[in-house]
Amino acid sequence: MPPPPEPEEAKAPIARPTARFMLSHPAHLIALGFGSGLSRLAPGTVGTLWAWVAFIVMQRWLPSATIGWVILASLPIGWWACTVTARDMRVADPGSVVWDEVVAFWIVLWLVTPAGLLAQLIAFGLFRYFDAAKPGPVGWADALFKQREAAPGQMRWSAAGFGILFDDLVAAFCTLLVIALWRFVVG
Repeated sequence: MPPPPEPEEAKAPIARPTARFMLSHPAHLIALGFGSGLSRLAPGTVGTLWAWVAFIVMQRWLPSATIGWVILASLPIGWWACTVTARDMRVADPGSVVWDEVVAFWIVLWLVTPAGLLAQLIAFGLFRYFDAAKPGPVGWADALFKQREAAPGQMRWSAAGFGILFDDLVAAFCTLLVIALWRFVVG
């Protein structure tokens, strides 16, 4: 008689997801940024670049108000996708989950538009700085939903999924605040 299957929470975390993992569930596809999160180097940056390209495509085909609705819908869908993917990877905040960068950078681009290439590049640099370095309020937001020392089976995955999104939303807010202050001082 074969041994009983190992409980899900006892399995080892998935450190690096594969294309097969990504395609195994729609939530994985979304959370991994349609493949951009599979990058071995700087998946958050690659996810943000994917977001930028996707935003340019959306701008070509959709009016600004519709893009706003897409972004609004992307928040709860992203929460769900990040929650499911983090749970399935058994990691509270996997680096390969990049939907948080995608939707947060869409917000930045949507609110700074119309903006030329240089302004978008500055927005990209500021957002990546706030997201990666996590200064001040971004670090606070990142720590707020971290569930350290959770016993196996005790992880609150919906809180982890929200936490994945929350610090990037704060990074987007900080990016927009710096841009607004710059425009106020200069312009």
